[in-house]
Amino acid sequence: MPAGTAAAVKTMSPRELKEVGAEIILANTYHLILRPGIKVVEKAGGLHRFMSWDKPILTDSGGYQVFSLAQRRKVTEAGIRFQSHIDGSMCFLGPEESIRAQQALGADIITTLDECPPFPSPYEKVLESLEMTLRWERRCKELRRESEGGLFGIVQGGVYQDLRRRSVEALLEDDFDGYAIGGLSVGEPTSQMCEIAEFTASLLPKHKPRYLMGVGTPVDLVECVARGIDMFDCVLPTRNARNGKAFTSDGPINVRSAKFKEDFLPIQSDCDCYTCSNFTRAYIRHLLNIDEILALRLLTTHNLHFYLRLMTRLGEAIEEGKLSAFRAAFKERYLLAESSP
Repeated sequence: MPAGTAAAVKTMSPRELKEVGAEIILANTYHLILRPGIKVVEKAGGLHRFMSWDKPILTDSGGYQVFSLAQRRKVTEAGIRFQSHIDGSMCFLGPEESIRAQQALGADIITTLDECPPFPSPYEKVLESLEMTLRWERRCKELRRESEGGLFGIVQGGVYQDLRRRSVEALLEDDFDGYAIGGLSVGEPTSQMCEIAEFTASLLPKHKPRYLMGVGTPVDLVECVARGIDMFDCVLPTRNARNGKAFTSDGPINVRSAKFKEDFLPIQSDCDCYTCSNFTRAYIRHLLNIDEILALRLLTTHNLHFYLRLMTRLGEAIEEGKLSAFRAAFKERYLLAESSP
């Protein structure tokens, strides 16, 4: 899912998102509460009409964003009191406030409010956090209007397998429409992230979506699909594009590099996105050097197309019974190029 955090995927119009193959995007409740405000979006007719996007939208409850505020928040049983990163004003987000806000936005899939403990955290702290998260999630489930969209529960538990199991068992009792795996990609080693993602996915129903939140690199996607994950979101494709970086099957490249000054090849020769079909590395490097916004748009177009095409290819490999071969070939090519000088 491309990240449309504040009701926009950076530099991209809804039409362009459809052209690169986006079928669902993510928006964030925390950011929309602060700007422009839930009432504004509701008066506009909901998030779909507000941003002119007629395909599905998933909203993050806002828990992770509040977690990232570090010292500017206070967590209690009622919810989270925090200081706005915009103007310093005090705000409050509890399970009920999060669900009501997401329903007012009109998202197709909404998520429960959770607390995401930092890594590393001691077992006792993660256990305490998990128990409160599970109480919050039950409150979310009770408030959710059954007739409107899907509600995903979020599995927490840090890097402790017994706590992950405890979280899953509690969520299964409430029979959510799908399950998100939170609390990963927050500083733990990639190998540990993959291990916990695989363990957690193995406990979740295979007939319902399994969503790994905030992940990741192309290799992360390949590895985690092989471990049972169905859905992802990540800011990397758009953020890296704004920093002049492009993803390719031969590893990431920095288009600002002087070696591309007279390189008249596309970003990736076998890519059929709009960028690669019409422009060269040399031209995009030139645009970056003159601070032309078109460079960021072209790189974002390519990066999102690359990610979405990768997910399509993974789905095809699964259908054809060739996932293991695809995984090995992709990693060999991508990582070999990434490690080259």
